[in-house]
Amino acid sequence: MTSVLYLGGTGTISAACVRRSIERGHDVTVVNRGSGRRGLPDDVTVVSADIRDRAALRTALRGREFDAVADFLSFTRDHVAGNLGAFAGRTGQYIFISSASAYQKPPAQLPITEQTPLENPFWQYSRDKIACEEMLFDAQRDIGVPVTIVRPSHTYDERSIPTMGGWTDIARMREGRPVIVHGDGTSLWTITHSDDFAVAFTGLVGRSEAIGEAYTITGSHAPTWNQIYGWLADAAGVEAPDLVHVASDTIAALAPELGPTLLGDKAHSIVFDTSKVQAVVPEFATTITFDEGARRILSYHNAHPDAQVVDPERDAQFDRLAEHARAAA
Repeated sequence: MTSVLYLGGTGTISAACVRRSIERGHDVTVVNRGSGRRGLPDDVTVVSADIRDRAALRTALRGREFDAVADFLSFTRDHVAGNLGAFAGRTGQYIFISSASAYQKPPAQLPITEQTPLENPFWQYSRDKIACEEMLFDAQRDIGVPVTIVRPSHTYDERSIPTMGGWTDIARMREGRPVIVHGDGTSLWTITHSDDFAVAFTGLVGRSEAIGEAYTITGSHAPTWNQIYGWLADAAGVEAPDLVHVASDTIAALAPELGPTLLGDKAHSIVFDTSKVQAVVPEFATTITFDEGARRILSYHNAHPDAQVVDPERDAQFDRLAEHARAAA
């Protein structure tokens, strides 16, 4: 039985991977600080520890070794350095979850493949992921750490709304208020359900041919942003949402915290060639497109009023952006 340690395990992507691992018969251990954002299967061994505290982590794991360690919680070189100190020599595969946002932006050509340069001048998060990858490949070369890199793009589940405002956008739709869409809404965006992602991810676990390799894991579903917002509106019972299109540069200027994710990722048409991972995991495919995904999102949120959180600052920000757009028209 393949033993897998998940660093994380209750996030949007990692929770789906944990479930899939159990289905595949893996012996799964999850270590996190007990946030419990998503429930874990009964067969999972749960270890509560702060992974940034190396001594506490070693104590909590009691010297155990694992066939694979899946790192969903490292975002900087310091994070990676700590985990290398804890797991080097104690696992047959160290799987680092990077990001497809690390690929060249704006992209020089499509589809994006694993050969696309890693270069993102707009988003520090992406540059930090690139630095982590470089550190891990250096560690493989220098001390033999068995590294596999995974690069997901926009991955969601029923709890996550993949728009700038999240539930704030849904509330605005239902109230008949303007909803801000970046650009003209026609750019293509690859969006992947976490259950589909998990098929490819767990298919790489324990695979010797995956050592030393990087894989893009995204679906083949690339609707426009207008379609994404439209499907959410349909699922929310809104027949004619008031979508107001605002240039990404304008949004970045007036709402600076949104700038990096737009200019460094979402403002561009993004499609991927995933033939590399499909050659190793041929069962991987898109089975959940976002029309269905939107229905699942609204079903979950309608049943969980506590998840229907409107951000008042973002709400006011969207009002200002809508006023700006209409004044400029």
